[in-house]
Amino acid sequence: MPVLALLMAVAVVSGCALPAMTDRPGSSALSFQYTSDTRLGGAIAPALEDNEGLSGIVPLADPYDAFAARVLLAEGADASLDVQYYIWQNDITGTMLLYSLYRAAERGVRVRLLLDDNGIGDLDDALASMDAHPNIEVRLFNPFVTRSPKWMNYFVAFPRLNHRMHNKSFTADNQAAIIGGRNIADEYFGVGEGALFTDLDVLAVGPIVDRLSSDFDIYWASDSAYPANLILPEPEDDQLWEIMSNAQALEASDEALEYVEAVERSNFLQNLLTGDLAFTWAPVTMVSDDPSKALQEADKEDLLSEQLKVALGEPAELVTLVSPYFVPGKRGVDIFRKLEERGVDVRILTNSLQANDVAMVHAGYAKYRKPLLEAGVELYEMRPQGDRESVERRLTQGLSGSSSSSLHAKTFAIDGETLFVGSFNFDPRSTNLNTELGFLIESEKLAGQLDTYFDERVPMVAYEVMLDDDGDLEWIERNGDEVVRHDHDPESGPFKRMMVIFFSLMPIESML
Repeated sequence: MPVLALLMAVAVVSGCALPAMTDRPGSSALSFQYTSDTRLGGAIAPALEDNEGLSGIVPLADPYDAFAARVLLAEGADASLDVQYYIWQNDITGTMLLYSLYRAAERGVRVRLLLDDNGIGDLDDALASMDAHPNIEVRLFNPFVTRSPKWMNYFVAFPRLNHRMHNKSFTADNQAAIIGGRNIADEYFGVGEGALFTDLDVLAVGPIVDRLSSDFDIYWASDSAYPANLILPEPEDDQLWEIMSNAQALEASDEALEYVEAVERSNFLQNLLTGDLAFTWAPVTMVSDDPSKALQEADKEDLLSEQLKVALGEPAELVTLVSPYFVPGKRGVDIFRKLEERGVDVRILTNSLQANDVAMVHAGYAKYRKPLLEAGVELYEMRPQGDRESVERRLTQGLSGSSSSSLHAKTFAIDGETLFVGSFNFDPRSTNLNTELGFLIESEKLAGQLDTYFDERVPMVAYEVMLDDDGDLEWIERNGDEVVRHDHDPESGPFKRMMVIFFSLMPIESML
């Protein structure tokens, strides 16, 4: 056994050197002016003229709408698709969206697909075969050299592999784009068993899309973006045809029926092309980490967290924050305390222990609950909202998306005037390790929607965490007129609570 372990270690060490990128081809986003005569460009142009300097925003809270919008943007593209994601799974929605990219490429659309290599599951064969298509180029961000099992790479390259690209964007013809919290996997679009994530994306048109395309180019040309053919095995003959035939068959299956119907009944593309889509027009600023952050080489001013500080200034009245993975640290608690001392109300929604899909992150958060409450922060924890069937029956309205089992949206509103939507979690990993992306939208209407949702819905779908008369934590559960008080994390057993205590004692906060 020791000999086998030694041989495995030698194999890993010898096979984990990244290949050279001496002949990597260059490319850049097609200019906004160049694509102005596409279907999307022509449809958007009149509204852009009427709203000079502003960008149009449409929230995509409903998971079915969010899926359909991506498929239909791919169908509506005439010139280019630039697609960037942290997770892309080999499941129903992942396969259908890959098939949408393939169909676009078959029409002559140039497709650039940039994926973080940590979240692509067993897609190596599919991505390798797509990369061989003349109109598709695939790159992998911060790749794993040993393909199976991937975890072996951590033995020799953990410091590098611990930094990931968490950005999420889908841009068509440099005219319309979707960004937000959703990855590409069934659980983000309301399909399948397990966690179903309440989430939020936005569709954007206007000047912000060109800025987003420039940012994509920076990532595409970064030192961490490796051409797929340098990392993945060479595809076999007819492999692409076979994979796409299977994808076409999946679209006709009962499992995919809900999503096919969602696309068919959606008026999204028709309304976009006819100018009937109801945009909110506002100044929009993009904040994004420089990709060199993944190599620990980014300057401080090139970090999203620093850009947020500069852009937001000093809140005056109200901060409403929604973050699924919330680990404020001592510094964050101090920031919120100072806001409260200045008379700024701070209220936060994150996941409860039972709703959180990453219990170790919950452990990093749990030890800050008392300090946050002592500082005057209003704290809510999302309650699990039932099984898959009840999720699909009870889609709620507003910025919240589906009434699902786990919160995944990353958003906040400042003073009822500015709304942030993006991939950034308020935790050390988003701040220091992963690259992130988001939009700051200066819109009282959209910021007000989040504040209204918090006022009207959060007390009904979340536990309010408070301190009792003895200074101990208690969780308030409201069910209509009924109020239930819990003296420990609701719906969680003693073993899970003990594990949270154990994890909270470990020196791992900087990686959460």
